[in-house]
Amino acid sequence: MADQEIACPNCGDLTRLTKDDGPIIRIPKKQTREHTPAAESSTAVQALGQRILDNVEKVIVGKAPSIQLALVAWLSEGHVLLEDVPGTAKTMLARALARSVGCTFKRIQCTPDLLPGEITGVSVFNPQTTQFEFRPGPVFAQIVLADEVNRATPRAQSAFLEAMAERRVSVDGVDHPLEPPFFVIATQNPIDHEGTFPLPEAQLDRFLVRMTLGYPGLKDEDAMLERIQKQHPIDELGPVATAAELLAAQAAVKETMVHPLVRDYIVRLVHATREHASVRLGASPRASAAIMRASQAYAALQGFDYVLPDDIKEVAPHILGHRLIIQPESRLRKITAGEVIREILHRVEVPVLPEKRI
Repeated sequence: MADQEIACPNCGDLTRLTKDDGPIIRIPKKQTREHTPAAESSTAVQALGQRILDNVEKVIVGKAPSIQLALVAWLSEGHVLLEDVPGTAKTMLARALARSVGCTFKRIQCTPDLLPGEITGVSVFNPQTTQFEFRPGPVFAQIVLADEVNRATPRAQSAFLEAMAERRVSVDGVDHPLEPPFFVIATQNPIDHEGTFPLPEAQLDRFLVRMTLGYPGLKDEDAMLERIQKQHPIDELGPVATAAELLAAQAAVKETMVHPLVRDYIVRLVHATREHASVRLGASPRASAAIMRASQAYAALQGFDYVLPDDIKEVAPHILGHRLIIQPESRLRKITAGEVIREILHRVEVPVLPEKRI
């Protein structure tokens, strides 16, 4: 579509496209005018997200897009793989989110000698009752931080799978449900791979998004030092919402309208990853579901009760990036998953929605 002009469906302004414009063509949304239950729910989700974002920003400075992406994953009932260098506030992000919603928080420091029972819990014999009693592990929290998850052995890593996918833990044939809203933030160091066990593709696919925080800017780092000079702001951070409000927001996100043409656009994007010449293994159907749910959450956080292709373009790179396996010969040519996704977003035709919403 390079060198072509497109007209905004709302204002009629013409925009000439170039190859360097990036995958996102922003079309202004019309605010919902109808007083429908879905519109009211999306407004409530936006207000809740803004309260949590403002509260977390008291601790995490200058990282609003990353915080919003974490909120998108939480509202989508997904999990986050946080890949970044040490000291970039990965733990602080998890703690700040937990405190903002008044949720319980547990941190699991993954090491090569970590056992699955130390994550899920074990049954202990009680001589007084002559029965085994279950002692829950740290995974029984509403927000769980799996720090340096790639340092745990595959056996220990697998202990997270059932909890992440089904929100329950099975020990000795007994199912133990996890308290909602259950949210896992797993971290790994992208530069130090000695003594690590890379996550297999099946486990990577369980994470809704992969994201980074990155280093702060000059002014942001200076503001951070000013805030922690006397006391760390996390110590005084209080809740601005309840777990019940977050659960209601998760239910409201599912009511965000996804037009059949938009669903078709999601499917064509995912199928394009499976047919790309540089991709050895494309995205799974779970990726399609993840993109739809995340785009619903992203639209609701903006205060809208419907999804546009722009919302999909915002979330798709974070969802597809860790799900694609690039061909070895393409990796030798320095082709990355990000470049493939960018090309697919350029190439796949964006649907034109009818003026009348259904």
